[in-house]
Amino acid sequence: MLRLGFLVAFRNFIKYKTSFLINIIGLTSGMTCAFLISLWVQDEFLIDAFHDKEDRLYQVMAVENYASGTSVSENTPGLLGASLKTDFPDVQYAATTTWIFPTVLSYNNTFIRENGYHVGKDFFNIFTYPLILGNPNNVLNDPSSICISRDVAKKLFSNVENAMGKSIQVGENENFIVNGIFENISNKSTYQFDFVLPLQSFLDQADWANDWANSGPLTFVVLNEGVNAALASDKISAYVKSKVSKSKTELFLKKYAEQYLYGHYANGVPDGGRIDYVWLFSIIAVFILIIACINFMNLSTARASKRAQEVGIRKTIGAGRIGLIGQYIGEALFIAFLSMLIAYGLAALLLTPFNTLTGKAIELTLTPELIAIAVGAALLTGCIAGSYPAFYLTHFRPIAVLKNEIKNSSGELWARRGLVVFQFSITIILIVGVTVIHNQTQYLTNKHLGYDQENIIFFPQEGTISNRSEAFFNALKKIPEVVHAGGTSHDLLGSVSTNPGLDWEGKAAEEHVIFERFFVDYDLYKTMDFQMAEGRWFSREFSTDTTKMVINETAAKIMGFSPKEAIGQRVKLSPDFYLEIVGVLEDFHYQSLHQTVEPAYFRLASTYYIAARLARGKEEKAIAKIEALFEKFAPGYTLNYSYLDQNYQALYSSEKRVGQLSSYFAGFAIIISCLGLFGLAAFTAERRVKEIGIRKVLGASVGTIVILLSKDFVRLVLMSIVIALPLSYLFMQEWLSQFAYKIHLSIWIFIGAAVTSVVIAWLSVSSQALKAAIANPVQSLKTE
Repeated sequence: MLRLGFLVAFRNFIKYKTSFLINIIGLTSGMTCAFLISLWVQDEFLIDAFHDKEDRLYQVMAVENYASGTSVSENTPGLLGASLKTDFPDVQYAATTTWIFPTVLSYNNTFIRENGYHVGKDFFNIFTYPLILGNPNNVLNDPSSICISRDVAKKLFSNVENAMGKSIQVGENENFIVNGIFENISNKSTYQFDFVLPLQSFLDQADWANDWANSGPLTFVVLNEGVNAALASDKISAYVKSKVSKSKTELFLKKYAEQYLYGHYANGVPDGGRIDYVWLFSIIAVFILIIACINFMNLSTARASKRAQEVGIRKTIGAGRIGLIGQYIGEALFIAFLSMLIAYGLAALLLTPFNTLTGKAIELTLTPELIAIAVGAALLTGCIAGSYPAFYLTHFRPIAVLKNEIKNSSGELWARRGLVVFQFSITIILIVGVTVIHNQTQYLTNKHLGYDQENIIFFPQEGTISNRSEAFFNALKKIPEVVHAGGTSHDLLGSVSTNPGLDWEGKAAEEHVIFERFFVDYDLYKTMDFQMAEGRWFSREFSTDTTKMVINETAAKIMGFSPKEAIGQRVKLSPDFYLEIVGVLEDFHYQSLHQTVEPAYFRLASTYYIAARLARGKEEKAIAKIEALFEKFAPGYTLNYSYLDQNYQALYSSEKRVGQLSSYFAGFAIIISCLGLFGLAAFTAERRVKEIGIRKVLGASVGTIVILLSKDFVRLVLMSIVIALPLSYLFMQEWLSQFAYKIHLSIWIFIGAAVTSVVIAWLSVSSQALKAAIANPVQSLKTE
């Protein structure tokens, strides 16, 4: 019987080749999408989850209440880590870390630029970054020590063993002894670095970091085994307030492995994060598989009458319903497993471009978990896709079948129509979603930011340039291809440095406002093409401008002044230090458009970045001359520049990737849906071949017959539009709510999606309708 079942299944596949191919292509496409999405989702959940103490590893977060609302930040006082370990028995390990600007490491005239961190002594006990050489318990005890990666050791010393005990110059003047070497950092870590220095070396130089009233570094703890994290979080809540009486900061513990996916807060309340995209693509994968299953179910039930006599005969000779159900579900499982094998091969072929698109390094290896997921998905897909046809086909009574009394029931017809409506509703929602995501991304990247970011390069002052900055700037401005050049402490790509301690006349004592702090020079204004709302920028003509400040329009508004009223106001930065406002700058965006413009102030001080506006069309020549100048002022260093507009575009890499992935997956969904309509249209034309022949004999035109065969399908798509458009509007409104600046959901987006879906559906069925309409009616009537 088993052999007979395989033989019957094989003959049916050969007999109904079109349906078989449509099912294979549809299920393969759906499973390929599901494979790729599941690999991406799995990789997202693995980020930062590889540490040995992951179940007890937490990041200390800070909650601060200000006039503008409640803010949740990673920034903590520099002394927090060591103090928590001393004062709280629940804490086994604690470490504070702070990022180091990309810095040049040198040894014997070999110079390399690498990323690094200052970290607390417990860093390698908290995080699982394996040490090749060195003891995690004491590798960072000496403030003059440095730990480097395997790659850095090879670049500077040819091999790992030669590096230990050697002195490396970090930056221009500081030297550190190699006390440890760690394995290269996995791409599963959000922490990406090439060297670490002891935190103490940072605290010895940064006086502000030794003040509990200031914050900036990040702090991580590992709790002792058995400690209740919620209770431990409550215990440390008011710790900063115990150090600074007027502090508004409250602390809490956040599971470190969750910070990557659940890192977004709205007014102090957790509000998702990358997990939203994980759920989005997981749902897309499920829906694409459902669409493929719907195709299978529709085509199988549509073909039911063709196989009704097979069921009747087999029942007559003794076949039971359970056996028949097994036969048809078995056929579905065969198609599902065949599709799964093909999909695995396609996923392997597409993995390289998929990694390029997603910015990941996912590997497709046959692990037991992956095999279990793939087999489970194929089983589920086969059972779902084959269940309805199996139960539908096997409920026929043998005598009715053999007397040809089987007719399509209205229930079957409506079930098939319902599945088509559901299928196209999903497709229309995806079309709207792709359109909105694309339009929003275009809006973000093209919106005027309040300054001209074109042809501006940013690069850090390195080597001896910081000690000879005036001479360097003078030489830089003499390059003909450099239009303007200025200095700043801010990269204009997000919040860099804040100050909540400003006071001014009329400010309430309990009011706390966070100001973004910019250290600038005289020439940044012209370089960036800022615009003044009132007053002036800093000028060399005024020798006292080091005691002045410029604010933005938002700052003036929060302070309760109009731009004109703000001029001349004195602002207190510390108990004995005041600055006078001489200018109000028009608001510009120095963060992504996810955030509104925050209050900011500018003052003359030493800067880190150099911004240079290059002459249009002469960028290559300008950069070549700047590189030569840079090497002259900082021997051994290379110019590490980037274009500001490209850096800004990178802020929206997640949105762009979501848009690209969505468009590809929506394309798959559309193709699969069209395959289903194509198959149903072919079946409809086949069943109505005699009717079509008679109509043609009676004078019906080709156009009339095409419309006759197409209108039912177009009607179903119109029903899908009615259902899908309101749902897509709600979904897109929710997605856009995460942006402070966003597009308006124009009605034309939805009209365009509706028209597109109708055209796609009509094209899918019209080819089969046209084929039937132009067939010779004599042949149609003869075959019947």
